[in-house]
Amino acid sequence: MSKEKLDNPANPDAEDDMADVRVTLNMDDGSTVECEILTIFDVREQNYIALLPVDENDEPNEDGKVFIYRYFEDAEGNPSLENIENDEEYEAVSDRFDELLDEAEFEEMD
Repeated sequence: MSKEKLDNPANPDAEDDMADVRVTLNMDDGSTVECEILTIFDVREQNYIALLPVDENDEPNEDGKVFIYRYFEDAEGNPSLENIENDEEYEAVSDRFDELLDEAEFEEMD
């Protein structure tokens, strides 16, 4: 996976805003993971966020791991994330994310 950002269909002007934003995830084992926002996208009227873990040098992880969560913003615009617990929902979201990757890869070829 390249380090390029995917277009953000939820907010096309947000790509530049996301370039400098990092999300710190608190993992179940007590560790933290710093992530770059790849994109925010919707499936069935629900927003999701794709996060790419980065190292201390801001380089993407070598195994290409990406975290996907439900994404919400409150009335003041404060973001929150929620785990995807349902296998059917995860499959639909994962399929849509793969489509976005394919579209981005195709656009890079032009």
